[in-house]
Amino acid sequence: MVILEGIPAGLRLSSEEIDRELKRRQVGYGRSPRMQIEKDEAEILSGIRGGKTLGSPIALMIKNLDWKNWQKMMAVEDSDMNSENIQILTRPRPGHADLAGVIKYNLDDVRDVLERASARETAARVAVGAICKKFLAELDLFIYSRVIQIGTVKDTPGWEPTADNYQLIENSPLRCLSKAAEEEIVALIDLAAKEGDSLGGVFEIMVTNLPVGLGSYIQWDLKLDARLARAL
Repeated sequence: MVILEGIPAGLRLSSEEIDRELKRRQVGYGRSPRMQIEKDEAEILSGIRGGKTLGSPIALMIKNLDWKNWQKMMAVEDSDMNSENIQILTRPRPGHADLAGVIKYNLDDVRDVLERASARETAARVAVGAICKKFLAELDLFIYSRVIQIGTVKDTPGWEPTADNYQLIENSPLRCLSKAAEEEIVALIDLAAKEGDSLGGVFEIMVTNLPVGLGSYIQWDLKLDARLARAL
């Protein structure tokens, strides 16, 4: 479940537009096997009528198809749990919130942290982000992104957000401009997977037609960079 507030009334919106962005989230070379399990679709519960927003909070629900396999493991009631259902995890994932979470709350099972600190949570962010993206497009504001480095391999430096360039990026399984860089990165990902390792990366975001004066120079917490940092 995710609830979005602040979208004005009268914005034309369909569930297909949200699902299109959810589908984009699931593509890309080297993605988690869970992407093959889930088929994300957003069910609109409130805030939209007749294909238009009402100005009230918009509630969306995205079902987890994999949930049925974990009902006993993650049972709410103590009476529904027994030793046969529970497989305690004691090894935290590197680079995740697992270790800090179990120490902070004195937990015995890492699963109590990882089920919430999961990339699965980003599906909800993408769904509401699709609505925000549609609203910004009405104001002639557009956001573009691309991967500029994974591991030690860098993509072509510098680019213009033209229709041709963005189509190249959209068609790339790694969101790269350069086909040569893409092939190098694919080989690097395959090697890391074979060795049980992972790779870091860098991506770039570009916004066009952004008006002057967003944020504030009056107070530190109202500055645009401060608000962006808080959102991240």
